[in-house]
Amino acid sequence: MSTMKFLSIKLTLPCRLGLLVSLAVLCACVVSTQAQLTFAPPTNPMAQRNALNLLLNQVNLFQNAAKSASSYPGGGYGLLVQQFQTVRDQYNGFKSTLATQQLASSAKQLAELDAGLDIIQQAFTDYQTAVANGQSGNTASANLRKVLKEAIRVWTQKLKQDRRQLRAGW
Repeated sequence: MSTMKFLSIKLTLPCRLGLLVSLAVLCACVVSTQAQLTFAPPTNPMAQRNALNLLLNQVNLFQNAAKSASSYPGGGYGLLVQQFQTVRDQYNGFKSTLATQQLASSAKQLAELDAGLDIIQQAFTDYQTAVANGQSGNTASANLRKVLKEAIRVWTQKLKQDRRQLRAGW
C-alpha cells in the first residue's frame, strides 16, 4: 500500500478539518505579513520636491486641458475629469512624502487644500446638473472650463503658499 493511500485512510474527518483550518490560518498569516510590508514613500526633501514638481506639472496639464477642451467632443468633459483626478492623485502622492511632524503641524492647511479639491470636484457635478436641466452642452462646458481655470489657479496659489509653511522640500 502506498504512503499516500495509507495517510488518506488513517485521517479521520475531524483530523482533515483540523488540517484544513490550520492551513487556512497559516495562509492568512502569510497574507497579513505581506500586507504589512507595503512600500512607504520616502519623506526626505528631495522626494518632497519631486512630488511637488509632479503635482505642479499635472496642474499645468489640467490648466492646458481646460483651455483646449472646447475642441474635444463633448467639450472635453471626460478629459477634464481624467486630468482633475490625476491632479488629486498627484496631490495625495505629495502628501504621502510629508513627514509626520509636517502633517501634524500643517493639518489645517492640508485640510483646506483637500476641501479646495472637493469644491473643484463639485464643478463637474454642477455641469452635469446644468445639462440635465436643459442647458446646452456648449454653454455648460464653457461655464465649467471658466470655473475650473479660476478654481485651480486659486488652489495652486494656496498650495504654493502652504508649501512655505510646510517647509516641504527644504
